[in-house]
Amino acid sequence: MRLSPAISLPRVCRPTRDHPAAVAPLVAVVMPGSALAQQVAQPAAAHSALAAAGVQAARIGALWNLTLIVCTLVFAAVLIAVLVVLARAPRGDARTKAVAGRAAMPGDGLARRYVIGATALSVLLLVGLVVADVLTDRALSRLPSTDALHVEMTGAQWWWQARYATDHGQPGFVVANELHVPVGRPVIVSLKAADVIHTFWVPNLHGKKDMLPGIDSTIEFRADRPGLYRGQCAEFCGAEHALMALFVTADEPADYARWSAHQRADAAPPASPLALRGRQLFEAADCAQCHTVRGTSATGQIGPDLTHLMSRRTIAAGTLVNDRANLEAWLRNPQQFKPETSMPAAKFSATDLETVVTWLTTLN
Repeated sequence: MRLSPAISLPRVCRPTRDHPAAVAPLVAVVMPGSALAQQVAQPAAAHSALAAAGVQAARIGALWNLTLIVCTLVFAAVLIAVLVVLARAPRGDARTKAVAGRAAMPGDGLARRYVIGATALSVLLLVGLVVADVLTDRALSRLPSTDALHVEMTGAQWWWQARYATDHGQPGFVVANELHVPVGRPVIVSLKAADVIHTFWVPNLHGKKDMLPGIDSTIEFRADRPGLYRGQCAEFCGAEHALMALFVTADEPADYARWSAHQRADAAPPASPLALRGRQLFEAADCAQCHTVRGTSATGQIGPDLTHLMSRRTIAAGTLVNDRANLEAWLRNPQQFKPETSMPAAKFSATDLETVVTWLTTLN
């Protein structure tokens, strides 16, 4: 079943319709003073199929505009024809007798020709739309992909893992719930599903592509304009489907090179005794069995890689803005913000939790 990612649920808000420079913050729908009344928002990001930021989205947008124009004209013509027929139909009153059938009238032949002509025109227009669709699909498949950036994207309930492949001799790395891509360079994303069906959808850059368990597929796009673009799982995938957002940042090539070099590096060593204690608590707890922090003994593969956690905009795939207060609240009780998530509550005392958060906030 395919549902819109704009379904209204508590803790979630929807993007603005189509403004290319702004988008929707998430807004908590909660009682004032409740535990959920924290900063639950998404960064300003474009989220519209009508504001293309890449060549693939532009071609899809052109096909949509053609379809809209044709269907609007056909609808208007049918409506006008119906109104004309109603206006010219003979009128009767209470004394008019009902007659089975009706005699031929002088204008019947002309009316028949109008109907046949309109039917033929409708068929031609529909065939034209099919041809336009095929041509668009062929054009998308023939776009150049030389020197493409390769990323493996895995969708899971309810977050994203992006594994960047080796690029120009530089080692790959793993991030979560965000992508950075260089402007003007093709990107080939290999799509996988870890559990149920998901759909990768960043409307400003391309159309939707299903992610099926056990079946690998790919989607190619190119961002032609720097900016922040919001993506969303577009296939209903469980209770927290609406809280499975993805952010794609299109960087200038030099900015992307700096970002990727930083992501390849291990986590910085603790700069204070308190941060060191926080890392030790993290490594000794179950956290290290689920999460990887490169440069430490934490090598878990179940949850997101946290090596550069604080370089990300949000926590839990767009559920919360990534800051210290929200991070601590998330660790204390993730079910409060994202019910049925596989993330368990952290089993630390209040003091130890603050210490762990102190270290986590150094993972820039």
